[in-house]
Amino acid sequence: MPVAWTIGTSPNSALSNGMLRKACAALKPGERPVIHSDRGCHYRWDGWISICEENGLVRSMSAKGCSPDNAAAEGFFGRLKQEFFHKRSFAGVSLREFIRRLDEYMTWYRDERIKTEFGTSITARRRELGLMA
Repeated sequence: MPVAWTIGTSPNSALSNGMLRKACAALKPGERPVIHSDRGCHYRWDGWISICEENGLVRSMSAKGCSPDNAAAEGFFGRLKQEFFHKRSFAGVSLREFIRRLDEYMTWYRDERIKTEFGTSITARRRELGLMA
């Protein structure tokens, strides 16, 4: 389940650090999750590392050349491209409108998309299990 996201036109420190700050703001007191990333440079920047340390996050990075380490994230991005992007035309859609639509998709994915394994949305399932209010 996506906890937080930022949308931009370049994978820079403001984008990645902003997303991490949003995710940390969603943590409950005492939660110290593992944050897994690939080996991208933005996950090795001082700002990213500082945010992890300030929030007690355990950093985990994929092994070089080992894509299975990143399978969950890759699977999510595959679904996002299939459901939101492919077989659609964005001709004439402004960047601002594209970002609005993508943000709307992300909210739908998190809150409403039905996961067939559960027969309900991920959010509803987590509520059923007492994992979120």
